[in-house]
Amino acid sequence: MRLAVLGGDGIGAEVTREAVRVLEVVAKLHPPLELELCYGEIGLGAFEKYGHPLPEATLEMVRTADATLFGAVTTPPHIAGYRSPILSLRQKLELYANVRRIRSRPGTRPGIDMVIVRENTEGLYAGRERSSPDEAVTERVITRSASERIVRYALELARARGDRRVTLVHKANVLRETCGLFRRVGREVATHYPEIELEDMLVDTCAMELIRAPERFSVIVTTNLFGDILSDEACMLVGGLGLAASGNIGDRAGLFEPVHGSAPDLQSTGRANPLAAILSLALALEHVERTDLAVLVEGAVDRALHTGSVTPDLGGKLSTREATDALIAEIEAAA
Repeated sequence: MRLAVLGGDGIGAEVTREAVRVLEVVAKLHPPLELELCYGEIGLGAFEKYGHPLPEATLEMVRTADATLFGAVTTPPHIAGYRSPILSLRQKLELYANVRRIRSRPGTRPGIDMVIVRENTEGLYAGRERSSPDEAVTERVITRSASERIVRYALELARARGDRRVTLVHKANVLRETCGLFRRVGREVATHYPEIELEDMLVDTCAMELIRAPERFSVIVTTNLFGDILSDEACMLVGGLGLAASGNIGDRAGLFEPVHGSAPDLQSTGRANPLAAILSLALALEHVERTDLAVLVEGAVDRALHTGSVTPDLGGKLSTREATDALIAEIEAAA
């Protein structure tokens, strides 16, 4: 496994370092995982050093890796020439599926097991903006090709999970052209999956239902901004951002990241929670078809939550490193 590690800004480097510690332990288990680590620069620090937040060497590293573990970047407003490098990575490498798993963990609301699949390359994040002193415009770009592949990805995922329903989330009653196209294409793709019901739902209804009855959802597929908001809402039902991991997946590359951001107020305090980065590592292991190791890591996280061997944001008393030490002990005991 050739893993590219992009720590980035703020606590990104700290939490990815802890995830790599876990990886080095599980890689030695039987059957062992041949491991090659490579490190790249990204984010505001890279911009200040090279004049670009996504150096070409980093892009090439991600392109040639089996998987990438990404930490976090700081994206300050109003800096000329600076654009979020994670958005650039998603678009340049066609990481078209953002995948967020939302499932119950010890001490959280029971009965939840869903995946939110979000189109990851266009929509309101396409980067088409213009402004004048009195008006600012962002174009929402929805294409047939991107809609087809993300709905197909969601339906294939549901088939693999054994789910019988996929919920397509939109706002076609108001955004008639863009969401109308997304909804129409989704229905066309679904005709090839007769065993799966494609339910469509307005985004505001979905936001309400995620709080009222999250247990009813299996796989949700939606557009970029809607998916960004709904997945952050849903993760608060199962432990919050400190446990929220995501995958950015394309046909030729996969990048995995915690979604908590760079949290500069926690940098170098020893209080950053490493579990979201470690759960992102589990997604990367699954991506390279080492599901056995991914299950081992996930199980260790659940046991750490059950025993309270966690950082203060989750009600524990451990430092960043101590929380990882406790998790490694759980892995070694279970192996």
